[in-house]
Amino acid sequence: MLKNLKDLFDQLIAPADTSPQATEHSLQLATAVLLVEVMRADPDMTDAERTAVGDALRKTFSLSREESELLFERADRTSRESTDFFTFTSRVNESFSVQQKVDMIEAMWRVAYADGNLDAHENHVMRRIGDLLHVTHGAYANAKVRARDTPAPH
Repeated sequence: MLKNLKDLFDQLIAPADTSPQATEHSLQLATAVLLVEVMRADPDMTDAERTAVGDALRKTFSLSREESELLFERADRTSRESTDFFTFTSRVNESFSVQQKVDMIEAMWRVAYADGNLDAHENHVMRRIGDLLHVTHGAYANAKVRARDTPAPH
């Protein structure tokens, strides 16, 4: 019975297609969902937050504007259907280096700060995701300060 549960869990977590392209798409979607989750944590979502998500996706994955928009739309749908962060953070943990995860946390803080206001829900979501990504408190705090104090590139 335990094996059946593990097999079911693995099917939910692991992509059916394990090609390099499918693995990269899975990582892109996981990253995009986490960025969107930060945006959605603020009850007053703004265009600036949406722009910050797109900027982060283009920078992280060298995507075109059109590709980042398509990824954003899919991530938004996926985020609305999701019940947890673990599925997405586990993908990131499997693929990103420590520095890439810190860079991602900084990008997520840029999303949270994009409207000039840090909402308590955004702060809570950031804390949960930072913990799930195993980012140290010091790196997490430094990323927050850099995102807050440095204007976002456009």
